[in-house]
Amino acid sequence: MAGDNSTLTIALISDVFFDDRPAERLRARLAEAESAGAALAVLPELPLNPWSPATKSARDDDAEPPDGPRSKMQSEAARSVGIGLVGGAIVRDPATGWRHNTALVFDSSGRLAATYQKAHIPEEPGFWETSHYAAGEFPPQVVQGFGLRFGVQICSDINRPEGSHLLGAMGAEVIVAPRATEQRTYPRWRIVFQANALTSCAFVASVNRPRPEQNVLIGGPSIAVAPDGQVLLETTDPVGVVALDRARIVRARMDYPGYLPVRADLYARAWASISGANSVQ
Repeated sequence: MAGDNSTLTIALISDVFFDDRPAERLRARLAEAESAGAALAVLPELPLNPWSPATKSARDDDAEPPDGPRSKMQSEAARSVGIGLVGGAIVRDPATGWRHNTALVFDSSGRLAATYQKAHIPEEPGFWETSHYAAGEFPPQVVQGFGLRFGVQICSDINRPEGSHLLGAMGAEVIVAPRATEQRTYPRWRIVFQANALTSCAFVASVNRPRPEQNVLIGGPSIAVAPDGQVLLETTDPVGVVALDRARIVRARMDYPGYLPVRADLYARAWASISGANSVQ
């Protein structure tokens, strides 16, 4: 279902698809989203994998080459239902062998429209992620062709807000953030989602993996926040649907702090001066 050029209805699908007829269940969830009016569905972080970083043991079959079986499953599901899709996989670079936690953006024809590699990788109990994939090497980009322009951040990227601010400055109107986080940490994440929406003057929408896995207490709501910080959707339902209207972005960018200059040149010089150095954590 295609939206007009001033709105985008998205579905946040809190479900994972790695056993029990995954292709069939994925198509059913996308069909549910499309029938509710969504033009774009967003899945959680690594939606076709078990939560592999629960342990430090990386398996070869957790990852795949570009256009591998998980990618093809998501492409086919998007095409068969006729809906845009933000999914993902651990993608292995054929040239280097490096693995990256990669968001995959498909249009409603199943075409791969964009990718994004997770840039900020945790390493702690339950989230032994540097043992499974490397940090991404490319900044986020704005994706067009879905009504509103959007960009992707993956989980911990949201807690380094430079990516969200960059996307806002580049013209992104929506920032989608697949994640895998624990229920106990959700209040902190909620604050960050609201702050990033306010300071980037963009909608922020995030969907979590639905339940604990391998003794990692994953869980917590899907959320969508308007550019003025208002929470539009907060639900633990498997499918949450929310309509986003460009008019709210226009208002936010006319109000404070939206009208403040970005000063990209100023910050670019400052970041260049510390690039490659050991920055304070």
